[in-house]
Amino acid sequence: MKRKDNNEISAVRLRWRRFWHYMRPIATWLLSIGLVAVIAIVTVRFVLSHYISAVDPDDPTPYEVVIPQNASAGQIANLLYHACGEDEKGLIASSASFKVYVDFVGKANSLKAGTYLLSKNMTIAEIVDVLTEGNPARRTTRLVVIEGRTIEDIAKTLRESETITTDADAFLALCRDESAFSKYPFIAEIENAGERRYALEGYLFPDTYEIYADSTPEEILDKMLTHYYEVYTGEWVARAEDLGMTRDEIMTLASIVEREASTEEDMYRVSAVFHNRLKEGMKLESCATLNYITGLDRYVFTRDEMAIDSPYNTYRYAGLPIGPISNPGAAAIRAALYPDEGFLEEGYLYFCNANPKETRALVFARTYEEHQENVEKYREFWD
Repeated sequence: MKRKDNNEISAVRLRWRRFWHYMRPIATWLLSIGLVAVIAIVTVRFVLSHYISAVDPDDPTPYEVVIPQNASAGQIANLLYHACGEDEKGLIASSASFKVYVDFVGKANSLKAGTYLLSKNMTIAEIVDVLTEGNPARRTTRLVVIEGRTIEDIAKTLRESETITTDADAFLALCRDESAFSKYPFIAEIENAGERRYALEGYLFPDTYEIYADSTPEEILDKMLTHYYEVYTGEWVARAEDLGMTRDEIMTLASIVEREASTEEDMYRVSAVFHNRLKEGMKLESCATLNYITGLDRYVFTRDEMAIDSPYNTYRYAGLPIGPISNPGAAAIRAALYPDEGFLEEGYLYFCNANPKETRALVFARTYEEHQENVEKYREFWD
C-alpha cells in the first residue's frame, strides 16, 4: 500500500514537471512583458513630467516669440527654450524633446512663421498646435496710460484711438469681472472686488505699452497686469507688512495720493497726512474720491455732493474707500509706502491747493485753524 502511495506521488510530480516545462516559457514571457510595460509607463511619465508637460503650470505670463520664415524645427526649439531670458526657464524644458516630439507626430515641417504669445503653462503639444495653426504678422501700435488715469479713462483712449481696434465696452466689462483675472494672486486676494465699480481699478500700471493694433481686451489687460506684477517688488510687499497694511490698502492709498498731489515731493507729504488721519481715526475727506464718484473734475463740492452715499466717499465714511480710485504710478505707490517722516512726526493733518494757475504745490497745516486760514486765503482761486 505504501509503495502505491509513493508511485502516485511520483506520477503527480511528473505531471507537474511536464506542466511547468510547457508553462515556464509562457510565464517568463508574461513576466517580461509586464516588466517592460512597467518600465515603459515609468519612462513615459518621466518624459511627460520633465520634457513634454508645461514648464510651469501655474505661470500664465505671456511671452512674445517671433518665428522667422524658413526656420527649422531645431531653430524653433532653441527660440522656445531661450524665450524667457538667460536666467529663466524657457517655454519648453528641452530643445531635444521638442524636436523629438514634432518628428514623432509628423509636424516638423508644419510649423509656421509668425509672432506668437506663448506661456510656461502650455505643454509642448499645445505650443505645437499653436505654431502649426499659424499666426500672420500683426501690426503694432502704442497705448499710453498716464499716471492717475481711471479704467474709464483708459477705455476712452481705446475708443478714440485711430490705430487700436480693441472693443472698449468689452474692455470695461472684463475690468468689472473679478473672476476673469483671478489667476493673478494680487487680484484673487481682493476680498470685496465684486462690490467695486471696477475690480481691476488700481492695478493697470501706467506706462507706454507696445501692443498689437487688433489686441483683444484680454491681451491688453494681461500685459498691464503682468507689468504691475513686475513693478511691485518684494521690497514693497515687505514694507506694506511692516506698516500693517495689505497690498490692496497700499494701492488704494496710492491711488488717492496720485490724484491729490501734482509733484513727487507733495506725494510723500500727502501720504503722511493720510497716514496720520488713518492713525487718528479721522475721515480722509479727499476731494479726489468725490471726483471719482461724480466724474466732476473740480476743487470745491457742495454739501449734498459730500454727503453722497458711496463706499468711495471719504467725506462720509472713515478710513480708506472700498478700493482704488485711479491707477497710480510707481512714485505714488512709493509715497504710500514711505510717507514723509517729518510730516508724520509733526502730525500734519490737512492740506489744500494754493493758486493752481501759479503753482502745482499744495499748502499743508497741522491744525484745523491753520487749515481754515489757508482755505480762506486760496478759496477764490479754486473756481
